[in-house]
Amino acid sequence: MKNKILSFIALCGIVSFVASAQKSPEWEVEMLGVASDGDFAPFFISSNTHGVVSQPYSALAKLELKNAIDYGKRFSLGYGASLIGGYESSADCIRYNKANDIMELYKVDMSSVWLQELYVDAKYRSVFLTVGLKENGSKMLNDRLSSGDMTYSINSRPMPGVRAGFWTPQNIPFTNGWVLISGELGYYKQTDSGWLEDHYNYYNNFITKDLWFNYKYCYFHTKLSQPFSVTIGMQAAAQFGGELVRYNNGEVLESVNMKPDASTFVRMLFPGSGGTNAGDKAYYEGNHIGSWDIMGRYRFDDDTELKAYYQSPWEDGSGIGKMNGFDGLYGIEYKNSNRKGIVTGAVVEYLDLMNQGGPIHFEPDDIEGTTITNGATGGDNYYKNYTYNGYQYYGRTIGSPVLRSPYYNCDGYLSLTDTRLRSFHVALEGCVNDDLSYRAKFAYTKSWGTVFLPISVPRESLSAMIECVYDCKNVPGLNLKGQIAIDRGKLYGDNFGALLSVSYRGLLKL
Repeated sequence: MKNKILSFIALCGIVSFVASAQKSPEWEVEMLGVASDGDFAPFFISSNTHGVVSQPYSALAKLELKNAIDYGKRFSLGYGASLIGGYESSADCIRYNKANDIMELYKVDMSSVWLQELYVDAKYRSVFLTVGLKENGSKMLNDRLSSGDMTYSINSRPMPGVRAGFWTPQNIPFTNGWVLISGELGYYKQTDSGWLEDHYNYYNNFITKDLWFNYKYCYFHTKLSQPFSVTIGMQAAAQFGGELVRYNNGEVLESVNMKPDASTFVRMLFPGSGGTNAGDKAYYEGNHIGSWDIMGRYRFDDDTELKAYYQSPWEDGSGIGKMNGFDGLYGIEYKNSNRKGIVTGAVVEYLDLMNQGGPIHFEPDDIEGTTITNGATGGDNYYKNYTYNGYQYYGRTIGSPVLRSPYYNCDGYLSLTDTRLRSFHVALEGCVNDDLSYRAKFAYTKSWGTVFLPISVPRESLSAMIECVYDCKNVPGLNLKGQIAIDRGKLYGDNFGALLSVSYRGLLKL
């Protein structure tokens, strides 16, 4: 903890000195508290919060210092740092006691201090570079109102790493501005090995630690200055490397070191096998996940916008080839750019993940000596993998939180239990007056388990949340926020809770 605090203070001092010639940075202090009557914080209070809130009782403080890039300059530097710490109620978990040959309940202390952000940004002309920990979200969806991006949402904590790309869509030569391209590429290190060790049962299944993470996307856009525009492209992510330990009845069944070499990082750009480490024993090295994304946007004369979008998830070649049927996230968004009125934004979404390419995956080349010549391509099993714990970080799905995150699993299972589901989601936001704004969310979800572990009786959940934010005009920078949320059903459990937050933001005069 001491080293984290010293690192935070040192970075704040260094980057403040480096960037002081540009402009004054902003600082913010926030105090928040959560109380609920369930085993976890309500779904809409804990999800899509960059992994900050999870436990039923929390009292946290956040200290933040940021200086954004000046995009009007050819070259500009920016930076940010945020430190979070305080009290969180403990988590109940089950672990195998080998000495007594029993499964026993134990508590994991969740109170801690951690660096939420610690980064430096650089921009030159049309490209950017980010080094460190930085909160990022969906490149297409409205993170405040959406249920969550299928590939890269704001549900989990940020990872330390390096990323680079275009900071804004760029014209493609010889198209006269009618076709633009945007994209980025990043490599990150997952630092949640301690969390995995604390929550694993050490009895069955497996634990994979010390992972690397790769994310990239590429979108093509029609002319954005026109009232109507279209965006289409792909997101792709991969977990790779690490150390796998598989257990059976409390005994180690196998241990595989998948430490990556330089060529592994190159192969993550285009999924495939052919390397030298043990990870290549799999059909594809790494856990590859992504989505085909398409969006149409129409801007009216009063600058209000209407968007329709679709994200088609894929887990392997069958999904990329769109052999997973109707699966995907379907959404419509309304946005009032003036940010005034009872309704300034609205989102309606439908998520269907019932197909997943079918429950069977068979390739003759995988079975030596088989006389069967036909193949069956399916069994995508979204966010799950035979070698990796699941598409999660610190127990939270990196993609859509609607797919129940592993931190809900009190039995020490580190992967996802509910990925074959249907969900309906509605969200609104607006302004009551100049000082008071609101946000409301409602969702109904029905899960049939997973492709390979279906359940006979579906698990359902009804979740709702209302948030009010008071911006104190008499005290510039002072902000009060309150949330009330409820869950009903077996998917996330029965829960009622509230969040209260007080924050103050100002300029740091250097």
